[in-house]
Amino acid sequence: MADPGAPIGMFDSGAGGLAVLREVRRLLPAEDVVYFADTAWFPYGPRSRDEIRDRSEAVTRELLARGAKLVVVACNTATSAAIAGLRATFDLQFVGMEPALKPAAERTSTGVVALLVTPGTARGEKLASLIDRHGHDVEVRVIEAPGMADAVEAGALGEEATQALVRTYADEVRAAGADVLALGCTHYAFLRPAFARELGSAVEVIEPSEAVARQVARVLDERSLRNTRGGGGNVAFVCSGDAARFDEVRKTLTAEEVAVR
Repeated sequence: MADPGAPIGMFDSGAGGLAVLREVRRLLPAEDVVYFADTAWFPYGPRSRDEIRDRSEAVTRELLARGAKLVVVACNTATSAAIAGLRATFDLQFVGMEPALKPAAERTSTGVVALLVTPGTARGEKLASLIDRHGHDVEVRVIEAPGMADAVEAGALGEEATQALVRTYADEVRAAGADVLALGCTHYAFLRPAFARELGSAVEVIEPSEAVARQVARVLDERSLRNTRGGGGNVAFVCSGDAARFDEVRKTLTAEEVAVR
């Protein structure tokens, strides 16, 4: 049985998963976390499913070597391509990501919801399954957003080119008649305020990081793996690419968020 004092493992192709880390830190402040930023392989989206599966297995083995008691696949593309194989390969609990279609379908008044996703997620079978499960009573407009994750990974939230992307995709949401926008990539969570400003009160903008953190807490409790100390959990960062660059982007993205250590 895993040690409740062991860390939670978490990985993404880069900095997007920091949005999930933020929520895990808020909900589970006693937990240690090892965050693996696979920036040498960023972005996952254009890669084949086999490449993403192989890379996800390699990263999981690294997190296991660092003692992970549970692994959060903090990337929609990797979840779609690899999580089923990870669960079949490793005797370990995994928590993955999926666009927040279920709450979006529950909250819409117009009956139209928009999902903003990477091209890799748009092609995945998991998204099609998600729409089959939760989109049968609403119209789901899937909007692919190439370039958006790259802008966030570069830490370029305030640059005009990034804001132009936000305006472009916001226009597509409005044209679709949607009143709820679900952000379907962890990187996009850092642009939620920008989308909310652009779309105004007529469109609710949601993303799943908080729900993922709650699922992590449920799994830990079900397996009696929650760290019961009073607080003081730490975060260790591992980066497969340029660690200094990742640290710079991390600090840019989290400057106004919960501090990570």
